[in-house]
Amino acid sequence: MNWQDEITAAADRIRPHVQRTPVMHTQGFGLDYPVALKLEHMQHTGSFKARGAFNTLLSQPVPSAGLVAASGGNHGAAAAFAAHHLGHKARIYVPEMAGPAKISLIKRTGADLQVVPGAYANALEQAQAYEAETGAMQVHAYDAPATVAGQGTCFAEWQEQGLEADTLLIAVGGGGLIAGALAWFQGMKKIVAVEPETSRALQAALQAKEPVDVEVSGVAANALGAKRIGNICFELASAQGAASVTVPDSAITQAQAALWRERRILAEPAGATALAALMCGAYRPEPGERVAVLICGGNIAPDPLG
Repeated sequence: MNWQDEITAAADRIRPHVQRTPVMHTQGFGLDYPVALKLEHMQHTGSFKARGAFNTLLSQPVPSAGLVAASGGNHGAAAAFAAHHLGHKARIYVPEMAGPAKISLIKRTGADLQVVPGAYANALEQAQAYEAETGAMQVHAYDAPATVAGQGTCFAEWQEQGLEADTLLIAVGGGGLIAGALAWFQGMKKIVAVEPETSRALQAALQAKEPVDVEVSGVAANALGAKRIGNICFELASAQGAASVTVPDSAITQAQAALWRERRILAEPAGATALAALMCGAYRPEPGERVAVLICGGNIAPDPLG
């Protein structure tokens, strides 16, 4: 597959339906070097996920049964938003751990929302059963070519906006977002995967040389809590030798607080995870190395404005 062609086509396809999110160049957060931030938490429904959802629905016929998606929250909201925007029915399965803010966000789209006990893997199991029963289109959160190409448009856009960084730090759950980065840049940039210590599906897979199941917990689990890394992400990360670091929950919440205190950026824990790697020293740039961080989500719980 020529990923760059796929991403370019996806960008053309979804351009009328998504936000072109801003970039900020700043210094602070206790760091002695500047950082470029891509503010993707300002995307529709508060995360980058709208890109993959729109690309999936616009690149293939949608059956009369509509779509089905399983999600920790952000993907479900994006899939439901895209379905409503394009006039399709949507059933969304989320685990209880998605939390009230994300559940409320999905409800506001008018989707048929099913909240299930357990974690993301339990929601995915029920979504797959619904797909088999009804013929609905499965909109996968991270491990499908259309999803990855959609997420890759974030990085094509960032490059158009003058991205000069040598290194990009990206939070990883199931791997759709970082797969989009790897697919677009094809080794032109250093890509650093940042995962919570308690949800490290990519790092575990790279160590085992194959995707493996991991235990999932922690403050960012409702967004970064994939039990197993996606195959597309694993293949791209293995082929390109992507760097991998992990951060503790305490570093994530400190980065989340710093984003608000210093720049009035309200990010959820997952959205602050990549910055946490710089602030806590999990990733230390070389002298002169230019770094960039993607702020990937802003759906904090509880909603600060209720």
